[in-house]
Amino acid sequence: MHIVERGSGTPIVLIHGFGVDHRVLTSLDDVIANAGGWRRLYVDLPGHGRSAGDGVSSTDEVSEAVKAAIQDRLGDAAFAVIGNSFGGMIARRVAHDLRDRILGLATVAGVFIASVDDRTVPERSLVLEDAALVESLGDAGGAFADMAVVHTAENAQAFLRHVQPGLEAADQATMDRIADEYGFAEEPEEESPDPFTAPSLFLMGRQDHVVGYEDAWARQAHYPRATFATLDSAGHNVHLERPEVANVLMLDWLQRMRAEAQRTA
Repeated sequence: MHIVERGSGTPIVLIHGFGVDHRVLTSLDDVIANAGGWRRLYVDLPGHGRSAGDGVSSTDEVSEAVKAAIQDRLGDAAFAVIGNSFGGMIARRVAHDLRDRILGLATVAGVFIASVDDRTVPERSLVLEDAALVESLGDAGGAFADMAVVHTAENAQAFLRHVQPGLEAADQATMDRIADEYGFAEEPEEESPDPFTAPSLFLMGRQDHVVGYEDAWARQAHYPRATFATLDSAGHNVHLERPEVANVLMLDWLQRMRAEAQRTA
């Protein structure tokens, strides 16, 4: 499995969403790097980015592949984990299966309900529409317009830098196999029902028509040390559309993990 490493210190594993690659989360790298002492491991999931998809045909198998890659790279070291969209599902699985080693969990527009038909999502809406901007993006315009809630040049550039390259690199055959077995056999919170007490962050977009925000909020009781934040003027790429607020919340999560580690040392 292809992993891009940056920095040194306490490991933090970052897991991207479906159909993109590790670059969708590199917009968070500056805030994590500036916090100091974090070794960032950006994963390309099977069939995404530079990772081959051979032998992977379900979300459960993706989760097992990620856990194996973490074990190979980190051994038994403690670590934090961040997951975006589909990667949020994987991060929740990893965090519960390895909870004795988990310093903290964060999801960014994370999937909490696998079945699209069973999700509670808002109607598709735009806060700011700019048809000329979308047209100027050429072949990437359609993908940008499908997800973006706020059409600005800054958001378009963030999309082109962090999202579009992964869309172009994805292996459709692997994605199709995973999509056929997209749900977990059992949700992590149900398979491991004891409250998850590590510092957590669940970041969501108020206009996210893909996964919404209510399904995450429904898990509040399971995460007594979690910040739940739903940001207006943000869709499924909430961290790209509202980077300033996302970075503040990310820094707060990093600081809470540090404080917890010191308290329990």
